Amino acid sequence: MPTHTISPAQPLTLAALAALLADGRPVALGDDAKARITACHTYLHQRIAEDDGPIYGINTGFGSLCNVAIPQEARAQLQVNLMMSHTCGTGAEVPGHLVRLMLLLKAQSLSYGHSGVQTITAERLVAMYNREMLPVVYEQGSLGASGDLAPLAHLCLPLLGLGEVNYMGYRLSATDAMSLFSWAPIVLQAKEGLALLNGTQFMLAYAVDGVLRAQRLANAADVIGALSTEAFGGSPTPFSENLHRIRPHAGQVLVARRLRELLAGSELQAQPRLAVQDPYSFRCQPQVHGATRDALAYVAQVVEIECNSVTDNPNIFPDDDQILSGGNFHGQPLALALDHLAVAVAELGSISERRTYQLISGQRGLPQYLVAEPGLNSGLMIPQYTAAGIVSQNKQLCTPASVDSIVSSNGQEDHVSMGANAATKARRVVENVEQVLGIELMTAVQALAFRRPGRTSAALEQVVDAFREEVKFVGQDRVLYPDLHRAAAFVRKFDWQ
Repeated sequence: MPTHTISPAQPLTLAALAALLADGRPVALGDDAKARITACHTYLHQRIAEDDGPIYGINTGFGSLCNVAIPQEARAQLQVNLMMSHTCGTGAEVPGHLVRLMLLLKAQSLSYGHSGVQTITAERLVAMYNREMLPVVYEQGSLGASGDLAPLAHLCLPLLGLGEVNYMGYRLSATDAMSLFSWAPIVLQAKEGLALLNGTQFMLAYAVDGVLRAQRLANAADVIGALSTEAFGGSPTPFSENLHRIRPHAGQVLVARRLRELLAGSELQAQPRLAVQDPYSFRCQPQVHGATRDALAYVAQVVEIECNSVTDNPNIFPDDDQILSGGNFHGQPLALALDHLAVAVAELGSISERRTYQLISGQRGLPQYLVAEPGLNSGLMIPQYTAAGIVSQNKQLCTPASVDSIVSSNGQEDHVSMGANAATKARRVVENVEQVLGIELMTAVQALAFRRPGRTSAALEQVVDAFREEVKFVGQDRVLYPDLHRAAAFVRKFDWQ
């Protein structure tokens, strides 16, 4: 399998990340990245050897202790102390695939040569990625301002032979895991602890994962919505090109075209209309799904920029003979984008649940709850309850994290982004909507059976056939939770086009 090269000259795109996550190919630092890292490290050590003036985090303390001078003989210990003192994560463990993504994103950020680390430090992060030696990282602890300090401390602590890792299904001490490959602990030099801890790679990993899954959900929502339209006896008129030509939001135009294409060739569309107009959840799919797509396009743009950014502090510019303290670690761009992601995806779930409700309500010749003998059988009554409860939870999760801030570090860090909280909330919303769309898909395919022998389009019939391999027709009441779980898994894994 070809190796992906981490190179400052090769931007890391969402498409490239999706491919890396899918095929698991190894990565390596490119020669240009190694040269930049080495040049920056050399410059930094020449600079501090020649000039002992205060440089934040190198010969000073951190945060509100930035005015405390650190003597030469204690500066290596300063970086180790920083790493140890910041490992204060709590809550659930970060899933392994996101920890692995954090390792890659941190190595990418260091590759630009503005952080002052040793080449071996970046190479060890890459080696851990390739070996799938995944540090134990916890979800809670970051304010999203001086970077994701606590999560990144846990991510990078094993470089020192400290902390724990998950490897090959086992929880190991970092020392024991490193001994498997005869890896010696990294001896941190000037600024390295700070370079590793400052950064947005925790919230960024969640954002990358979230936007990729959300883009799949947007495709799924169009297909599942089209199936529901067919099952409900809905009209294709609201998807007509002329309607969207006069309100040409990009997402809206795209979704309308997709719905026209998905319904093309359907026998059901040739049948007499059952109503003059359809409810908004069917009629306004281009406007609602399309607005979500437009929001996701903004989020994707922010995320790609962040993937190719340097987000530690201070930053070193060897060519300009400058070491500058700034705020590139502040997570506000991602915090706002992640909140936007959550709201946009939640709307896909909100409109989906309404279509589910309409399908089970006994309208347009469909039986109540889509089952024979309603009364004796409850059919698909309660899956809609489940969807409604999830949609309500999403409304609570969509309260923005980015508008919150708590002063920390004795007032030095007086505005924080709470981007890490935005990240974990957004992930839950995405997972919730995968289930809500699964419930709609189960309901739509069930309803479509009552329209037989009429058939929908060839494209939609392929989805029905694939889904029926996972979830069978509900002829009479049975235990349904396995079907709901399989439906959500289908939404996550199916190749939506």
